[in-house]
Amino acid sequence: MKEIKGGICAVDGVKAFGIKEGKKGLAIITAKGNAAGVHTKNKVIAAPNIVTKEKLETNGGFLEAVIVNSGNANAFTGEDGLKDANGMADALAGKLGIDTKFVAVASTGVIGRKLHIDIIKEQMCTVLPNLSSSEKANEETMKAIMTTDLVPKGFAVEAETALGTFRVGGITKGSGMIEPNMGTMLAFIYTDAEVKSEILKSALNDAVRKTFNMIVVDGDTSTNDMCLLTATGKSDVVINSYEKPDVCAEFQNALETVMKELAKMIAKDGEGATKLIECTVTGAYTEDDAIAAAKAIVRSPLVKTAIYGNDPNWGRIVAAAGYSGAEFDQTGISLIVADGCNQVSLVDKGKITKNDEATLSNLKTIMSAETIYIEMNLGTGGKETATAWGCDLTYDYVKINADYTT
Repeated sequence: MKEIKGGICAVDGVKAFGIKEGKKGLAIITAKGNAAGVHTKNKVIAAPNIVTKEKLETNGGFLEAVIVNSGNANAFTGEDGLKDANGMADALAGKLGIDTKFVAVASTGVIGRKLHIDIIKEQMCTVLPNLSSSEKANEETMKAIMTTDLVPKGFAVEAETALGTFRVGGITKGSGMIEPNMGTMLAFIYTDAEVKSEILKSALNDAVRKTFNMIVVDGDTSTNDMCLLTATGKSDVVINSYEKPDVCAEFQNALETVMKELAKMIAKDGEGATKLIECTVTGAYTEDDAIAAAKAIVRSPLVKTAIYGNDPNWGRIVAAAGYSGAEFDQTGISLIVADGCNQVSLVDKGKITKNDEATLSNLKTIMSAETIYIEMNLGTGGKETATAWGCDLTYDYVKINADYTT
């Protein structure tokens, strides 16, 4: 498997484009094939999520196009919001000459404000003539769906199997209001493999659990979280059963690779963030325990602020694991903090290794790196593990969100 350029537009059968005008953007992606989606578990569910989820449940799990607007979440907007979400799909379907039931809708932005669908329809007229499979089209599509993101986010790979070559490409956006409880803020993943609907859905759910659901920026779950996966079937690779486990495994690996890279991009680009935190927990009795401990550590405001300030207050990491709900014995835990080149062992099997001035100075230097790696063994003798990603918490996070609509 190798990384390739072009994001979603590297996948055969995908065309896209987008525009950004001030804070308002519009992106359109066309690709015909079996599709699966996961959506927010926030009980305040945005209108586009309701509409798209219902379509996938009633149209046989098939999509031909996606329309995405940024700047307005179309969330908590009642019947008018549902009418506008359906209106976006209907307008695009009419322009493309396809059935509206095969058009997905996604939105991101401010909650509780009426959507200006006339602006979206005007932008549609600019976007549609520029749909293409070029790298530029992918770039413009990524930019169009950004809100407080500082950088566009996309990744693609090409994989070889016994059946031939296939590609997986994805784009995402997300910077704040990030602790997905399904997928991510918005993510659109495509493959040119032909994949049966039920296999596609299972693969997506497994990948989401290991990637997007393992990132935390601020602990807030968005009303608009959506991740869609579409298989265009344009390659020679056909996965219509589990009878070829090697090919299924190659597909799952490629999908998870793309989604993991996108997840890390979101965490690194957290609002106001200066550092990426990667926390791996091992030695857990259950995977749920490993997940709970890893996410508690990257979620902790005290851990996040200590890392921002290069404060070697490592006890906060132990405390976060302690309240996570994970089973462990504090007399058996181990803790290492590293920067990719250097590391410091702080706890070994329940005993503090060193807590002197030299050790803390070394830890402070490690914490000044752009990526901080935290490794904790829960010491239970269990074999389960999980990795979570987060970012530091800075003054700028407060400023960005204090001024978000003003």
